Amino acid sequence: MVVPIYEFSCLTCRHTFEVFGSYASRDARQVCPECEGTNTKAMFSTFAVMGGADVSSTSTAGGCACGGSCSCSN
Repeated sequence: MVVPIYEFSCLTCRHTFEVFGSYASRDARQVCPECEGTNTKAMFSTFAVMGGADVSSTSTAGGCACGGSCSCSN
């Protein structure tokens, strides 16, 4: 079972903390572990995925503005 992680910010003391739970826990008021206040707000969280595959870009064009590998002055 996968449980999402939600990030919250306490609007009273500005402490940021995470809560593991269901989607319903995101909408519920959370208790700040720092000041025990309930003036908290769910934050927009981002994530990164790191993989083992080698990612590369392939370009067939040269360094010329015309798209070829010529020596024009464009």
